[in-house]
Amino acid sequence: MNTPASVAPTPSGTQQNARQQKPNYKHIHRFPLPVTVQELPPLIPHNPLSVISFLYSYLRCIIFPPRQEIYSAYFDSATSSVHVTDDKAIRALWEMGFFGKGSLSRSEPTWLEREKKRRGLTGLSTSEEVTGKRRMERREWKLERARKEREAVAQRLKEEAAARGIAVDTNSSPSTSGNDVDGALNDVTMDGTSPDTQSRDLTQDVNHTPDEPSSDGAAKSVRFSPVVEEKQIMSVEETEPHLRTAETTSLTDISQETLVNQEHLQLSNEETFFLVYGLGMVHVFDRSDGSIILANRLLKLFCQHSSFPPKNQDTIIDPDNPFLVSYVVYHHFRSLGWVVRSGVKFGVDYLLYYRGPVFAHAEFAVVIFPSYEHEYWTSTTEQRNSVARKQSRSWWWLHGVNRVQAQVRKTLVLCFVDIPPPSAVANPDDIGALLSRYRVREMIVRRWVPNRTRD
Repeated sequence: MNTPASVAPTPSGTQQNARQQKPNYKHIHRFPLPVTVQELPPLIPHNPLSVISFLYSYLRCIIFPPRQEIYSAYFDSATSSVHVTDDKAIRALWEMGFFGKGSLSRSEPTWLEREKKRRGLTGLSTSEEVTGKRRMERREWKLERARKEREAVAQRLKEEAAARGIAVDTNSSPSTSGNDVDGALNDVTMDGTSPDTQSRDLTQDVNHTPDEPSSDGAAKSVRFSPVVEEKQIMSVEETEPHLRTAETTSLTDISQETLVNQEHLQLSNEETFFLVYGLGMVHVFDRSDGSIILANRLLKLFCQHSSFPPKNQDTIIDPDNPFLVSYVVYHHFRSLGWVVRSGVKFGVDYLLYYRGPVFAHAEFAVVIFPSYEHEYWTSTTEQRNSVARKQSRSWWWLHGVNRVQAQVRKTLVLCFVDIPPPSAVANPDDIGALLSRYRVREMIVRRWVPNRTRD
C-alpha cells in the first residue's frame, strides 16, 4: 500500500507534487508492433469530399508506400539468444511491442540513464529508482503503522493494569500490595523478566514515545523485527559530505561523449523468430561470416539450440521440439493482440499483458502442455510409454504453480498444443504449412476458495 505523496509549498505559494511525474507511456508505447502503418481517413459514402480524400490517401499510399524500417540483430550460440546492439533498434523494439530485455537492467534497457545520473550528467529517475523509492515509502508506512499499533497495545495494557488495581507511574511504586502487583504483571506480560523490570518497561512503553529518551538515559524504540533497526539510515551526504562533493565533482568532469552504452537488448528465440518470420522487421546476422540467416535456416538453428547441449545440424527436427511448441503458443497469443513476456520468475512459461508491463501487471500466466491426441502416438506400446513420460506432471506440481499464481493475482492458463505426427515436419522449409498443423487449446484453472465462492 502506498502513502499519498507529500505536498510542499513553493516559494510562490502554490502547491506541487513532490513525486516526479511519470513519463507519458500512452504516447511512448502508442504502437503495439514495430510496423509502419499508413492510416486512411474515414470513408463516408454520402459525402463526396470524404470519398475524394479517401481515394487520394489510398493512391498516395500505393505510389509512395511508407518506408519500412529493418533492424539488425546477432545470434549468440553461447547464450542461445539474439542480441541487438543498435541504440535506435533497442528503443524501437522495446517501445513498440515490449520485445526483449536489457542485459544490465531488470526489464527495460535503462543502464545508460542510470549511469548518466550516477555521473551527474542528468537528473532524471529511471524505472528501477522509482520502484526502489516506492518500496522505501511502503516500508516506512508499514513501520509507522507498527509504531501506532504498539502504542495502541501499550494503551490497552495501561487500561488493563489500571482495572486490575496497578498504579502505573514513573515516579512512584505501585499502590497495591506486592503480591497483587506481581500477579497482575504476570498476567499482562510474558517475557520472563522480574516484576520490577516488567513494571518499569511497561511504564516506559506507555509514557514515552519511541524517539523520546527514557529516565535512565537509554533510548526506547518500538520494533517488531530486526528490520526496524535499519530504519534510521544516514545518507552519504550526512556522514561524509566532503567525500560526496569530491566524488560528484570528479564524475561531472567526465563528458557525456566519453560514456559508451555497454548494454544490449537480449531477445528470446521465440521473439526473434516472430520478428523475422511473422513481421519481417529484423535481420539476424551470423557473427562468423556476417551473412543474413534466413527464416528457414533460423528455424533449424533455434530447434537445434532448444536443448543443452545443442543438437547436431543433421538431426531431424522432432514434431514436439521445445522451440516449435513454445513458438506456436507465442505466435498464437501475439496474433490475438497480447503482449507475451517470459514467466520464469513465476514458474510458468509465459505472462500475458493486455497492453504492456508499464501499464499494469500481467493478467494471465500460461503453462504449455504438449498434447499427443493423434493416433500415431498411441499406435505402439513404445510410443505410448514415451508419451506418458513426456506428459508426466504430479498433482503437487500443479497445486504449487496454481498457488503461486493465486498469490500474485494471476489467472493460470493451461495451454495444450496438439502435436502432429513426424511426417508433418518432413519439410521444415515450408514454415507456413509446418505451423498450420499445430492446434492450440486453452483451459483456465482457478483456485476455489470456499469463503469467497459460495454461489
